[in-house]
Order: sequence, then C-alpha cells, then structure tokens
Amino acid sequence: MSKQSPPDLSFDLLVNAIRQVDAEMVAQAGRAVNLSLTLRNWMIGFHIEEYERGGVDRAEYGDKLMDTLAARLTQLGISRCDRREIYRYRQFYLIYPQIVETVTPQLQSLLGWRHSGVADSSPAVAAPTIVETSPQLRIDGKTLISRLSFSHIAELLNLEDSVKRTFYEMECIQGNWSVRELRRQIHSLYYERSGLSTNKQKLSELAQQGAERAVPALSVRDPYIFEFLGLTPQEVMSESHLEDNLINKIEAFLLELGHGFCFEARQKRILIGDGHYFIDLVFYHRILKCHVLVELKLAEFSHENIGQLNTYVSWYRKNMMTEGDNPPIGILLCTQKDHALVEYALAGIDNGVFVSKYLLELPKKEEMQRFIEAQLAAGNSAGGSEE
Repeated sequence: MSKQSPPDLSFDLLVNAIRQVDAEMVAQAGRAVNLSLTLRNWMIGFHIEEYERGGVDRAEYGDKLMDTLAARLTQLGISRCDRREIYRYRQFYLIYPQIVETVTPQLQSLLGWRHSGVADSSPAVAAPTIVETSPQLRIDGKTLISRLSFSHIAELLNLEDSVKRTFYEMECIQGNWSVRELRRQIHSLYYERSGLSTNKQKLSELAQQGAERAVPALSVRDPYIFEFLGLTPQEVMSESHLEDNLINKIEAFLLELGHGFCFEARQKRILIGDGHYFIDLVFYHRILKCHVLVELKLAEFSHENIGQLNTYVSWYRKNMMTEGDNPPIGILLCTQKDHALVEYALAGIDNGVFVSKYLLELPKKEEMQRFIEAQLAAGNSAGGSEE
C-alpha cells in the first residue's frame, strides 16, 4: 500500500493547526477545572451532612454549627466557604446523589472510604440516602458534572421543584446555555410557558435558537473558578492592558491630589441577590466622610453605565454606611478614542451643604479629563510603536 503524501504545509495551515490545538487545550483545561470545583463542593457537602447526622461532638455546636464552621474554614484561607456557601454545598450533596458515581478511586479516600479488596470495595460512609428526584427523571452524574459548571448548578439549586429543575438541566445541556442564559430562561418562566404550550417542541426550538451559548474556554471571571484557583479579582477582572494601566494610574492620581482620598479596595466584589459584581476602585474620603466609588469604562458615556454605577452606590448606601457617614458618591470615567467624558453621580443626594462641599473637595472635572486624555494618548502611542 502506497503511503499518502501529506499536504503541503502552508503558513495558513500552520496558523489554523495552532489555533485548533489552543482551542482544544483551553477547552480541556476549562472542563478539568470546572469538574474539580464541582466535585470539591459536592464532597464538602458530603462531609457536612455526615457530620450533621453522626458527629460525636455535634451537640456542642447546636444552631451555631454553620457559623462556626464557616468562620474556621475562612480563617484557614479556604475559599468560598462562608455560611451561605456551605449550606449550598450540603444542599448540592443532598439534591444530586448521583454525583457519587463520578468519584474516582483516587478521591474515595477523601470521603473516608476504605477499600476491602482490589476488585471490590465497601464504603465506610454511606452514599446519600436523600433522593429528591425519582431515578427516571434523573440525569446521570457524569453528564451533569461534564456539561454543567458549578455556577450553573448554583442557579439550579434555587429551584425547589425537582421536575422543574430537571427540565432546566436537560434544556441547558441540550442548548449548551451560558449561566446568564440559564438565569434568563428561569426568570422568563420558560418551564411554566412550556407547560401551558400546545406545541412544546416548537417552543423549545424557539428558546434554543435565541439562546446565549457557553464559551468552551476557562472562564476565570466566574467567582467560583478564580477563588478556587487562588486568583484575586485584580488578576482576572481587567478587560485590557490599557484599562489595567489606566486603573493603576487613576488610583495613584486620585491619591496624589491630596483631597482626602483614602484607598480601600480595587475590584471590590459585592454580592447583589445571587450575582457577584466588581467595583473598579473604592475610596473613603476623610473630609467628605463618605465612600467614593470609581468606575472606568473604555467606551462613551451611556445610561447603562450610569445605571450600573448607581446600583453600586445604592448598595453601598444600604450595606456599608455607618453612623456619621454621608451617602456614598459614584464617579464614572468614560473614554472614547482621544477624548474623555467624566460624569459624577450624585445618587440622589439632596443636602445642599454637602453637595457644595462635594464640588469643592473632589478633583475638577477638567483635571480628570486632561489626565485621561493624556493616558489614552500615551497608551495609543505605545501600542502603535509595538506594531
């Protein structure tokens, strides 16, 4: 049999081959990290439930068990183990008992299982006995953890009806939905609309046609993922090199102005409902006695941007103000090509004295604009010289 000669290797074929290798390896890395995170959370839930059932000193902690456990785990630096999360892990273990099928022999020791022989093993700790969904309606554990991230599962755990939950599992897997798409479909009552529809297949096709797909890559922006990997928000939240440099320099710029800015946080994570959001820069102004939240957008000013900032300001007013504080202030920095527009969000402040002081103490709008224009021009020049 004659050997078939390989096709002539062109530059375009080389680029395409590297692109395919990169895409596949990144996808594999994403799947591996997501699978490890999902199993980690299920196994944490396993241990919590087993202790709840039979811990020898369980009675000592009473109703404070979850609070005490969360505090101890946080002290040890174990990520995503606040009280709310560990309740979620226990719920995950109880609602998805089929995940036990995916626990490899290498991981069984972490569950306290001991092997009694090469071909046979018997668990020292029983697998979960609380099964909410009937086996006929249950998706197997391997499919679940290979096709759904834990962020997907966290959304599904909010659904109390087991049939509804399975419905969204199947639709999500079939359509390869992103987490945002799953949330949108739940909030649009897709399950209820499907139940009332006379043509369920047609409704499903329409829902899948417009669905946002999950990107087959490692999405380190997911708070579960980057905290699990030991990354910080600052390492994963910057959208571009230019934005990263601008945020760095704006932070220094505001501090150098000497108008009372005390730096508190960068990429400050806040929880609103079930979603995590990140504020670019947070200061406390010692003269105005209020928090100052700064958001940078590499785009022209839009109502969506100001709405987002006002959401953060409102959250800070409700959750972070203490006695003696004035209401928080939001500063939105918007850029577009070679000019900048700076908008200050007063966020409903109606105290005339405070507003006057606010206008006096904060940096002038023109100062901010000149600074941003200079930084953008420097960034564009550097980018052009590299090409």
